[in-house]
Amino acid sequence: MRALLVVNPAATTTSARTRDVLIHALASEMKLEVVTTEYRGHARDLGRRAAESQDMELVVALGGDGTVNEVVNGLLHEGPDPERLPRLAVVPGGSTNVFARALGIPNDAVEATGAILDALRTRSERTVGLGLAAGTPGTEDESVPARWFTFCAGFGFDAGVIGRVEQHRERGKRSTHALYVRQVVRQFLTEPHRRQGLITLERPGQDPVEDLVLSIVCNTSPWTYLGNRPMYASPEASFDKALDVLGLSKLSAPAVARYATQLLTSSPERGPHGKHAVTLHDLTDFTLHSKAPLPFQMDGDHLGLRTSVTFTGVRRALRVIV
Repeated sequence: MRALLVVNPAATTTSARTRDVLIHALASEMKLEVVTTEYRGHARDLGRRAAESQDMELVVALGGDGTVNEVVNGLLHEGPDPERLPRLAVVPGGSTNVFARALGIPNDAVEATGAILDALRTRSERTVGLGLAAGTPGTEDESVPARWFTFCAGFGFDAGVIGRVEQHRERGKRSTHALYVRQVVRQFLTEPHRRQGLITLERPGQDPVEDLVLSIVCNTSPWTYLGNRPMYASPEASFDKALDVLGLSKLSAPAVARYATQLLTSSPERGPHGKHAVTLHDLTDFTLHSKAPLPFQMDGDHLGLRTSVTFTGVRRALRVIV
């Protein structure tokens, strides 16, 4: 088997020595090409090159959710074709690793490598659905290119939190769960639209859902992790379905306390709920509009401000090793 290993050298939870061990383990089982990323978007370029290759059978992403997202967008540059495209394997190296953990891959890089090798020997794989987000035709964002996401996207409050975290990381701060919690508090204190939301969700043949403060789009469950604690924004979300949405129409102090508690105590059976919570399941096509530019994120990567985003849930988009 010919395989490409895409290594993010800045991965939070792996050292150079650990990466060497993983490379030797993988190389003992396959014809392995190893490339270390050197710039933002490099993993996407490598994924695209693998997709265009005639003989690449597997791409292994060693890094966090951002690295995985780039590789996936490279592999699906020309669109999904599970039977033709190389399969994807993920060795988690980030601080959260939502996609890998949602697939049931061990969160330890060494254990994950062993699990991947076992899965390859037994031909254990699955075909997962993905989300696609693009600029909405007829709006000022219509020229924004489409981009795939593996586990979640966010428009509004949560994307603002991620933007704050990225600013701190650019200043040399490590990505920790404590950093995220602090930025949640700061985003709440400075959020100008928390009492009257600006977001409207539109879907074919249905009445619009208006005045949302935030909207979280989930492609799987859990939505994220706080340390080892999974949090379920949309418990019914699944790689085998289209997309789920959690929207909140109010973020007063009591509402934040209530929904934060519900997230911390959420389970596969129940997520956030109540008067100001909107939950929608298995949506194939919908659009989020805002009356003013709001932060937007996909797979934990802040993508700037948007006024309108159109989403598509694509079932059976990519084969992954599990």
